[in-house]
Amino acid sequence: MSDISMTHAPTSGAAVRPSPLPVGSIGHKASGWWGMLTIILTEGSLFSYLLFSYYYFAVQYGREWLPSEPPKFRLSLPNTIILIVSSVVVWWAERGAKRGSWGQLVLGLLGGFILGCVFVVIQLFEWKDKPFTYASSAYGSLYFTITGFHMAHVVAGLVILLMLLVWSLMRYFDSERNAPVSIGAIYWHFVDVVWLTVFFSLYITPYLG
Repeated sequence: MSDISMTHAPTSGAAVRPSPLPVGSIGHKASGWWGMLTIILTEGSLFSYLLFSYYYFAVQYGREWLPSEPPKFRLSLPNTIILIVSSVVVWWAERGAKRGSWGQLVLGLLGGFILGCVFVVIQLFEWKDKPFTYASSAYGSLYFTITGFHMAHVVAGLVILLMLLVWSLMRYFDSERNAPVSIGAIYWHFVDVVWLTVFFSLYITPYLG
């Protein structure tokens, strides 16, 4: 029975006020969920090509290709931890949505958004501290291309988290209709996983050889 049909018939000239239609799909595997998986596969391929280029140069030229001073962990390591924690917080928010806990959903999305903003700010300081530029060498070009593309995906993720937070404050989601939260969360986890591969490739592998 539709929401409109559930409203009472007008009596003595009273105006009909149908209930507002619910927002969002029912169930976890909504069409948007499959669309997000397609985006993740596409963007994952892009990062694979970029990292392949990095390893190609590393194999061809060895340590001579690297800058004189290997990448440091002073900012990159705490930033990595911040991004991992943000992913856990967003997972916590998604769990709250499925349990129908409005407070847990809002706090989790707000926490994930703030931690993501902190990651962006620290990454900007990381770029500023680099002794090389985009045009200095092939290494500098690849470093800023890879981390720059990742930064663009983080910013896109922040926009998604912000919209989910606004919709959550408007109480669009509940324990039954929360597919957009799951779709946004899986994108944020994807951004986290990509950063771990970038961090391992650009910051750890120079110390392994």
